[in-house]
Amino acid sequence: MKPLGNRLEGPMAAKSQSNDPKTESPGSISKAETHGQWGRAWEVDWFSLASVTFLLLFAPFIVYYFIMACDQYSCSLTAPLVDIATGRARLSDIWAKTPPVTTKAAQIYVAWVTFQVLLYVLLPDFCHKFLPGYVGGVQEGAMTPAGIVNKYEINGLQAWLITHLLWFANSYLLACFSPTIIFDNWIPLLWCANILGYAVSTFAMIKGYFFPTDARDCKFTGNFLYNYMMGVEFNPRIGEWFDFKLFFNGRPGIVAWTLINLSFAAKQQELYGHVTNSMVLVNVLQAIYVLDFFWNETWYLKTIDICHDHFGWYLGWGDCVWLPYLYTLQGLYLVYHPVQLPTRYSLGVLLLGLLGYYIFRMANHQKDLFRRTDGRCVIWGRKPRVIECSFTSANEQKHRSKLLVSGFWGMARHFNYTGDLMGSLAYCLACGGGHLLPYFYIIYMAILLTHRCLRDEHRCANKYGRDWERYTAAVPYRLLPGIF
Repeated sequence: MKPLGNRLEGPMAAKSQSNDPKTESPGSISKAETHGQWGRAWEVDWFSLASVTFLLLFAPFIVYYFIMACDQYSCSLTAPLVDIATGRARLSDIWAKTPPVTTKAAQIYVAWVTFQVLLYVLLPDFCHKFLPGYVGGVQEGAMTPAGIVNKYEINGLQAWLITHLLWFANSYLLACFSPTIIFDNWIPLLWCANILGYAVSTFAMIKGYFFPTDARDCKFTGNFLYNYMMGVEFNPRIGEWFDFKLFFNGRPGIVAWTLINLSFAAKQQELYGHVTNSMVLVNVLQAIYVLDFFWNETWYLKTIDICHDHFGWYLGWGDCVWLPYLYTLQGLYLVYHPVQLPTRYSLGVLLLGLLGYYIFRMANHQKDLFRRTDGRCVIWGRKPRVIECSFTSANEQKHRSKLLVSGFWGMARHFNYTGDLMGSLAYCLACGGGHLLPYFYIIYMAILLTHRCLRDEHRCANKYGRDWERYTAAVPYRLLPGIF
């Protein structure tokens, strides 16, 4: 859900604690920061409670509705509603046609999650030893409000490579199972994913109350629903190395993302005798972003997901269910509606996706370079322009900082999100214009990232005051230069 909010948005949308391009230490949380300045809220207002209640009630139904619509109504989002409204079908009829959880699906899912846990916990990273530029192995995260600096075994790229090598070895050599196995058990696997999502969220809630990893990094509101949804414990762990947030944010959902798409492509080949260029586009473009996530997994330790979010249903269920089932709708749609795109159109979609990825990656690179060098760097061939600013922390100490107004960060205040949206649109355009369903992703991402823009800017305005006004005057647009 890179879940309903942060991890629901996928690997591209993972970002630094705040999106302002400043040169403070990236991702760190000062010990001076107190109650209201880190993590989720301490108190729950009526709007937050209403939002939490809505998501808890309807997010699982939304996922079911999309998958059921493909299974029973060829991916039409309106046909089920029309059938119910006109009396041609009842809810009980639709539910009766929905495949239940099966022993086979349960065995597949347990084996999958167990395999990813073993790769995460037992196999130290070796990719960083022979891949130039890749940072893996044991790395330190940001300091928590309790003053703890956790260590992480960064081996996501390794897990992805091993998993996919085994997948292709099975598909072309071993034939232990059909490459369509994921599609063939898609709805039964949905129930297994829900079981895990609710189980891990409930366990994290109980753990936060009764045996937290560090009680100083817990937050309680007094409202059960909010605590369950947003999480109590900041960094729940079992033992020294199994970190709930890092594992569930990256594995098993994101590793599975590309496998799911490959299974959809295999099903298309089985049904129609060929794989369409639209399916190839979706597989390639989404694989680029998945690989980018794992290549930059160390950087991910400094993002809002790790540095601010607590682990609750929002991340636990979101990563198990929302991400693998709704981020792969394009591939699922193309199984039911194979689309062969005109060459020029497909090239246009490919260029849009690659350009979006380039903007996203380079914008984040410019911000990271600016921070690491304290502005002593070159961006687009010249010394970066900055706005000097200051802010006061909770302990009344004054700090100085710099805001970047060069490169992509001089075009818009959240131009990395612009690249993200371009890539998201490319996924959807690859499916043609026959149905609304594959366009859910761009609609969701546009709403999500716009909300994050406004939330980030509210935080920055409170933090920097008049200096932030100077910055917004210098960079007047949020996402789209000249428009918004």
